[in-house]
Amino acid sequence: MQTFQPSTIFYTPDALNERGQKALLSHPAANHQAIQQHNRLPALESNHFQVKSEVLVLGRLKTLVCKESGRSSDFISPSLANGCMGACAYCYVDRNKPVNPITLFTNTEEILAAVDKHVRKQVWPKVPNQTHSLYYTYDIGCNSDISVDAAISDNVKVAVDFYRHHPKAFATFATKFVNPELLTYDPQQKVRIRFSLLPHKVSKLVDVRTDSIEKRIYAINDFYQAGYEVHVNFSPVIVYEGWQEDYRELFEQLNHTVHPKVKEQMSSEVIFLTHNFWQHQANLAINPKAEALIWTPETQETKRSQFGGINVRYQHQLKAQLIAEFKQLQQEIIPWCAIRYIF
Repeated sequence: MQTFQPSTIFYTPDALNERGQKALLSHPAANHQAIQQHNRLPALESNHFQVKSEVLVLGRLKTLVCKESGRSSDFISPSLANGCMGACAYCYVDRNKPVNPITLFTNTEEILAAVDKHVRKQVWPKVPNQTHSLYYTYDIGCNSDISVDAAISDNVKVAVDFYRHHPKAFATFATKFVNPELLTYDPQQKVRIRFSLLPHKVSKLVDVRTDSIEKRIYAINDFYQAGYEVHVNFSPVIVYEGWQEDYRELFEQLNHTVHPKVKEQMSSEVIFLTHNFWQHQANLAINPKAEALIWTPETQETKRSQFGGINVRYQHQLKAQLIAEFKQLQQEIIPWCAIRYIF
């Protein structure tokens, strides 16, 4: 994982607790600038993708709400951070934002206290479901990449400690990076890491500034041995001529690399590509090769998201066929990696 070295750090005064001050002082060469609100930045000259690697924002999260999920988790935790140094061509977190740098929320203990309060209101014992048979699961990295966040602050370690000891709560997050620091956190099977995987040649085009697919796959066994529950996240599935053969190669590499003990506990999530007109316009200027792969109007239709945005997805009749093909390939090569959900 490449080192994140911001040249500018914006901070709100209420973010400068001990954690915030430490993050600020970790980059003495950066330009430090106070702001009033973490989500209202001054005008920046760099483009959207440059900002992601050049700017860090320190803020205090005030909206401490746990949201229902039902797919990757039971609930989505209040965010430990927002944004990522990666520049994936399809990233939904970037949609409708002119710039989206990493924003680290320094009030980690308040965020975790909100989770504790929320989970203690839930019926216990939990009714088993596909997210977990025993614990209530909270996605702690829905708006950021936890592997990157852990390299900036101790907030992820504090969160892992919280979930490891909690009698009812379980953490989960997806990642496109391999951060060896996470191997020292001793989660004791109370944290699920979901490595996002795409075919190698596609990932090189669309997963900009992230770790390679090979590196992610080879890390799976190490994270299991370090005490994580390890799943994989086939997302997004991008359809193009020959996509099935590329997934066959990816599945065969998984089958060859993953240790039998790890296979026994591994499941997967499968999410076919959704795209967005704003992203399309931005990618045309910055990553046109990726855009040629993911913007295919002849196979896509518009869809209003649950948050009100207008996105595009594969036409529903075509998508039903694609899902069937994906399932057939999965059953043929990696039947041990059950699909928790697919859409």
